[in-house]
Amino acid sequence: MGDSIVKNKKEKKDKKERKEKKEKKEKKDKKKDKSEKKRKNEENDNDETKRRKVEDEKSTTSSVVDQVGNYEYKEHEDLTALPQSEIDAFVKDNRVKIDSDLKIRPITKFAYARLPNLLGDIFKKFESPTPVQAVTWPFALSGRDVVGIAETGSGKTYGFLIPGLIHLAQQHTIKPKEQGRKPKMLVISPTRELTVQIQEQAQEAANKMGLHSVVVYGGVPKQPQVNLLRRGTDIVIATPGRLMDLMNDGECDLSEISFLVLDEADRMLDEGFERDIREIIGSTPKERQTLMYSATWPQSIRKLAEDYLKNPTRVTIGSDELAASQRVKQIVQVVPNPRDKQDKLINLLRKIHKGNNRILVFGLYQKECDRIEGVLGRSGFKVAGIHGKKAQQARSDALDGFKKGHTPILIATDVAARGLDIPNVEYVVNLTFPLTIEQYIHRIGRTGRGGNSGTAYTFFSDDDKSHSGELINVLKQANMNVPEELYKYGTTVKKKTHSAYGAFYKDTGDVPKATKIKFD
Repeated sequence: MGDSIVKNKKEKKDKKERKEKKEKKEKKDKKKDKSEKKRKNEENDNDETKRRKVEDEKSTTSSVVDQVGNYEYKEHEDLTALPQSEIDAFVKDNRVKIDSDLKIRPITKFAYARLPNLLGDIFKKFESPTPVQAVTWPFALSGRDVVGIAETGSGKTYGFLIPGLIHLAQQHTIKPKEQGRKPKMLVISPTRELTVQIQEQAQEAANKMGLHSVVVYGGVPKQPQVNLLRRGTDIVIATPGRLMDLMNDGECDLSEISFLVLDEADRMLDEGFERDIREIIGSTPKERQTLMYSATWPQSIRKLAEDYLKNPTRVTIGSDELAASQRVKQIVQVVPNPRDKQDKLINLLRKIHKGNNRILVFGLYQKECDRIEGVLGRSGFKVAGIHGKKAQQARSDALDGFKKGHTPILIATDVAARGLDIPNVEYVVNLTFPLTIEQYIHRIGRTGRGGNSGTAYTFFSDDDKSHSGELINVLKQANMNVPEELYKYGTTVKKKTHSAYGAFYKDTGDVPKATKIKFD
């Protein structure tokens, strides 16, 4: 009897345990099913999100291509209706010269360019295109190679960026975030500061189209630039030296470049980059559109254009010979002993510096700039310096502080003489005269920009006497006062010489090519 009771209890207990175990398993399975279902739903949601993201990118790209890629430059009916007298007045007032077999009117208003909204928005803050934009855009947008001769600060950057971006869209090369894609557009410029300045403007415009640009220059570690290139980019903006390094390392492939720009070409060739430039251009496809900008039209640029451009349109704004801006008042002080110039500079700054007005002081040598920076700092002036031997971060900080007015006096070598867009520089001071009269004109051109007037002071010493004739001519040409003391150094202008041929060199750039005569 007792055994049966015990047995029944045990069976009940086992039954209960089996039931609990079954319920526990069912509950666990149910929870597992629920978790699996949730996971699948999340996966589906992620897939849907990814799908939508891809579709959005495709839609954005398609929209960009539809809006920009189908762009074709045709003269606006309002432009064609303009009386020829108005076009003639524009050409005369801006001293425009066009050498081309195409007869296209300058785009004197943004509306006449019919730029896509994506790009047209960039120019809302401007009243009208600058002369170099107005004249070169029609040819560049038509797919022609262009040589643009215009002074620095004339709006050349957008002059080549806008046609370049439209060109990329027309080639249907917009592939957002495609890893490892090769660049299609290349811009080469001579200095680090200028490449960074171009990059700032390029990013603003390129971002609107889903394009990516990378800037490469020396003086900073190479690896971060390599990493950006490996991820893939559409546009490369570079100085020649660092670009050559990256090409030699196999990190920058130019085999798909279809739009090439040389900015400040004369400066690059003056500084001995011609061999690098030719090697870089030779690494790009022959079938490409090329734009070349320069402040002057020397023989080296003509030869480069002849060798690498196809039936180019040449546009000159002003003169293809360098001339001083009429908006800059030039004041030359003869200081025979160079050692006296430092005290003269301090006295001048105390006279013209009002606490926050920008003054750009040029020296000839790096050590000289460092010394003057220290002297002025100890004299109570807020000053920064910039030259080729300074670290890139120090150069960037000095330039940024000068632009923002935190350090209103900047001491610089000729790295700051060209291309840089520094607004509202009231005075330029040439503490030491440059090596060439061309560089003098570029230096004083850092003031009197954007329609404003400016003043340039120059200390001329016995060491500079070989430049007296050229300086006198520049002053007379700009209707400026020539100090009597300057005449004592002479008015002779030395004949330009060639590095290889010396004084026997003759510029034959405009002489027609010889034709081969065949005798039957």
